[in-house]
Amino acid sequence: MSMAIERRPAGDLSVRDLESLLARKRVEARRARLEQFRASGRALRAQPVFDEPEGEARGATEAAAESASVAPRRVALNRLLLMVEVGAVVGLALIVWNGLGALRELNQEVAAALEGPTPLPTALISAVVLPSGHTSPTSPGGARPNDEEIPANLRPLVQSLSNVALPTPGPEQASSIFVPALWSSSAPVVQGDGWEQLKKGVGQHVGSPNPGEPGTIMLSAHNDIFGELFRDLDRLKTGDEIRLTTATREFVYRVIGTSIVEPTDVSVMAPSTRPTLILVSCYPYLVDDQRIVVFAELDAG
Repeated sequence: MSMAIERRPAGDLSVRDLESLLARKRVEARRARLEQFRASGRALRAQPVFDEPEGEARGATEAAAESASVAPRRVALNRLLLMVEVGAVVGLALIVWNGLGALRELNQEVAAALEGPTPLPTALISAVVLPSGHTSPTSPGGARPNDEEIPANLRPLVQSLSNVALPTPGPEQASSIFVPALWSSSAPVVQGDGWEQLKKGVGQHVGSPNPGEPGTIMLSAHNDIFGELFRDLDRLKTGDEIRLTTATREFVYRVIGTSIVEPTDVSVMAPSTRPTLILVSCYPYLVDDQRIVVFAELDAG
């Protein structure tokens, strides 16, 4: 084929024939130079020399084979990256969903708390016996705290409660009490109803609510020592006023009943849904083996 091209006149050859002839001449010239190098010892025989077109075709084939081998790995990597991205999106969606669920539950709990009944205030310190207990001032040892009225198994508890720090009086706490049917002037109210506190005035049980608030305020004082402030509680009648004063206002309670109970009958301290007041003192006068309890409720008028 190439010999026939070479024998044809140049004017009869096409561009493609000329390119083929030129390539053939180049290959022959390269082979001639290579043979000269080998004859002179400047080159060794190695792999056969391929024609330029054949070499290019081989390179293209190798590139295609390499691309074919890389393609599956690239596809696998892309799939792995896609799975990671999908997992991240799903994880983020779960976090957001859980957060919204927790927020929804919290809102429901708050709404239920706002709609539910008002919780009753309870005493911060539980009582074992009613306060103001003491031996009679006419007894051989005189007036002193009456530990005998406390059940023996509960005396350590009473002792531990006596060491609790008293709260600092605030503007909403009662500062004085006035009972017009019994007194001509008011008496101070102090926080705590232990032996030392009742030397200073009428003691408010720690943890009981402030005047005007729902719940049971318990105030106690002695009847035959330290001023005998509650000596005449048995004279109070239904409807009598008891006035509690704070730093900002006065609250009026009215008596609704009186009861004589044992020192251990702490049920009278039960919390109430209404603003309630109880006055407690030892009874009878100079005997002091029981308690007198006066019950009163806030005058809404």
